Amino acid sequence: MSERSGTDGHHDGERAQAEFWFDPICPWAWMTSRWMGEVEQVRDVDVTWRVMSLAVLNEGADLPEKYRELMTKGWAPVRVVTAAAVEHGAEHVKPLYDAIGTRVHPGGRTDYREVLAEALEEVGLPAGLLDAADTDSYDEALRRSHSDGIDRVGQDVGTPVIAVAGTAFFGPVVTPAPKGEAAGRLWDGVLAVASTPGFYELKRSRDKGPIFD
Repeated sequence: MSERSGTDGHHDGERAQAEFWFDPICPWAWMTSRWMGEVEQVRDVDVTWRVMSLAVLNEGADLPEKYRELMTKGWAPVRVVTAAAVEHGAEHVKPLYDAIGTRVHPGGRTDYREVLAEALEEVGLPAGLLDAADTDSYDEALRRSHSDGIDRVGQDVGTPVIAVAGTAFFGPVVTPAPKGEAAGRLWDGVLAVASTPGFYELKRSRDKGPIFD
């Protein structure tokens, strides 16, 4: 069995604690989450998976009609994931996200109600959680989780948000998701910038869409 690298790429045995905020409908958050899953295999890091909401983020914004419709539809998945966390525990967040995201992103499914029903069944959660899609019963918990992430990075970003080493940031935005040691090297770079006082941004224009492979 190969030895795993530490949080800074060295074999120091220490473990990083990271938080990852996502909206289930965002394809770029999905790509980053696939990378983060690879990082968990090759670096000593424990990830807490948390929800944020593009619908909340864009409240009151002047949006194109098509995007506004997507934001309206987007309440259902994030509400159901929040309900699962509140009623059954945070350990269900990542498996449910995986089940939803696999259908929505590489699967190309757009009927979120069908997706959510299937995802709940797949991970062994009660079908009744689907009712949360149509109510604001869990919106306080959702907004609290959302704010905890977005308040650390500011309103001019989206999803995903990652917090590690006392710093939170948007991204990384990457396609396709690096695998194996390539994923680990990107994580090492993330830790390097997160631990650099005053570092804010490193960016270039995207010329590719998400590659779901």
